[in-house]
Amino acid sequence: MLALGLRLFRRMGLPERLLAILLLVVLVEIIANAVLFERANSFELRRDDAERIAENLVLASRAVAQAPPDSRAQVAAALGTKRFSLKWLPPTNRNRGSLGLANLRAQIIEIEPDLALADLELHLEELPGKGNIGGSLQLPDRSVLKFHTHANAAWKLTAGRVVSLVFPTLLLVALAWVLLRATLKPLRAVIGATRHLGSGPPRPVPEGGPDELRQLIRALNDMQERIHQSLVERTQTMLAIGHDLKTPLARMRLRLDEGEVESEIREGISRDIEEMRLLIESIQAYVDNGGEAIPAERIDIAVMAETLVDTAADRGADATYEGASSVVVCARPVAIRRALSNLIENAIHYGGNARVSVRRDGDGAEIVIEDDGPGIAEERIADALQPFVRLDTARSRDTAGMGLGLPIVQKAVRMENGTLDLRNRPEGGLRATIRLPLETK
Repeated sequence: MLALGLRLFRRMGLPERLLAILLLVVLVEIIANAVLFERANSFELRRDDAERIAENLVLASRAVAQAPPDSRAQVAAALGTKRFSLKWLPPTNRNRGSLGLANLRAQIIEIEPDLALADLELHLEELPGKGNIGGSLQLPDRSVLKFHTHANAAWKLTAGRVVSLVFPTLLLVALAWVLLRATLKPLRAVIGATRHLGSGPPRPVPEGGPDELRQLIRALNDMQERIHQSLVERTQTMLAIGHDLKTPLARMRLRLDEGEVESEIREGISRDIEEMRLLIESIQAYVDNGGEAIPAERIDIAVMAETLVDTAADRGADATYEGASSVVVCARPVAIRRALSNLIENAIHYGGNARVSVRRDGDGAEIVIEDDGPGIAEERIADALQPFVRLDTARSRDTAGMGLGLPIVQKAVRMENGTLDLRNRPEGGLRATIRLPLETK
């Protein structure tokens, strides 16, 4: 039965779950009050305690009834004690307690039958104050004498009354907490899935929780699939375009080499063809996601960086290396080599020189590429990492390319769970810092 109820609860929507919890709390409260009411009705005191209450009520009612009306309040207060307080009220509607003590009333009337004529009423106090048992009776002139008394035997009823008031609230809080946790569990999976949207193959989220959340998860999974298909189609289209453009570019170069063209025109056309080739390669490098499928391997990032610097220096560029002679990381060598090469070439092209250093930094490898160029305007650094954004005006140089160099670097570094940081040096120039996790043994 319990398993069936749990299955039914899991299939409910969020509003239905909240309604079910509220109904359960109301049911528990009704049952608790019914049990408490039954116990209060059957409650009795020891004979000597009942005789004490009966005697006090008879003496007090007679004394107050015989006192002048304008002094009855003072007489009632004077007759009261610390454990038996009295209060006189003029004729008025009596407020009877919700939990009547029927058996105790019968017990007291059996001891003092005259109290039946005074319409004796006894009830359990909601919250103990002047006493845990309260009541009232009518005097002959229909004025009311209220009383409160302490009865040690009634503490269980008082505790039950407090529990009947507090327990439903605690139950509601506990059930709401359980409902919230059960609801947030699949919601956390949804949040985790949104972080990976567009960054790889779809990661379907298991459907769970209330109907509203199941619909959200289903819509998210469908969206993941649509985004993935769109990215795959975009990648295939861009790669196909790049592949197809290489053939006419190659034919143009052949015709240029075979034709009789003035050297000045030949040189200009050759530069244009080379720029178009670089553009195509840059686009292909950016949109190609195949690198993620290549397994990472151990590479010496220090040796790789020093080799790239030596290659640039051999071409006559102002490039220097300093730092560790060996720092091993686990990464995809082609993508990381392209990233380092882009940063070094950018530093040389835009800054006039490149200073490269590699060192171990805690649990990571830090590669720093600096130049002495004009740097990047602070408000444009974030833009520099966006694809197809050109910052020629910021670097004061006309350049070939489509603004994909730094995005390619960032993409390659993120694929290795690393970070790329760009910032201007106080003394001038740009500093690019890559952090990659060291190889775990």
